[in-house]
Amino acid sequence: MEYQLDKFKEGLEKLNINLSDHQIEQFLSYYEMLIEKNKVMNLTAITEYDEVIEKHFLDSISLCKVYDLSKPLKVLDMGTGAGFPGIPLKIAFPEIEITLADSLNKRIKFLDEVIDELGLKKVKTVHARAEELARNKEYRESYDLVVSRAVANLSTLGEYCIPFVKIGGKFISYKSGEIEEEVNGAQKAISILGGQIKDVFKFELSNQKRSFVMIEKVKSTPKAYPRKAGTPSKMPL
Repeated sequence: MEYQLDKFKEGLEKLNINLSDHQIEQFLSYYEMLIEKNKVMNLTAITEYDEVIEKHFLDSISLCKVYDLSKPLKVLDMGTGAGFPGIPLKIAFPEIEITLADSLNKRIKFLDEVIDELGLKKVKTVHARAEELARNKEYRESYDLVVSRAVANLSTLGEYCIPFVKIGGKFISYKSGEIEEEVNGAQKAISILGGQIKDVFKFELSNQKRSFVMIEKVKSTPKAYPRKAGTPSKMPL
């Protein structure tokens, strides 16, 4: 199958990213696997080639605007779903070591197939809920960077993600558009969890308003957090 690469390459150029032919091939294989698997399970509502390139691939790797991904890093993608932003970040920045965590085993099995097919190294998948995984010493406070494109309020997302960040590390939440109110409402929760809002970056990606909320881990997360399954979303801090 022949794919138009102009828009993709144009988007990469704007992000100052130079991919090899092999990396581009990996993205295209990932696209094909995503579309194929999407016929039998719900992975994404976005399936049009150009839209997947813009709203999934370029959006995922646009993180490079606000964080240096060219160095060896230990990264966790919490609530990765169909692999966003984790897989695109791994393809574009092969040096990072990444863990993809999701609560649905079917999605994790799909990601294992993708990792295998694309020949990706230093990638690990974990089938677990954040609330349970954060109790595991191997994962808690052990990542330089935690990212999430999951759809949840920032207070809830903070409780799911900040426990995994090591002190001095960052949690970056992918958000859309206007988020002042949400950020202000999450200040207290973030502080309780040991975080501090460092910056909010706003930008446009193909006429879509996007934001990154960057939270720095300044002190250890109290043992009580995250609370038991379901509580962070039902009763945000």
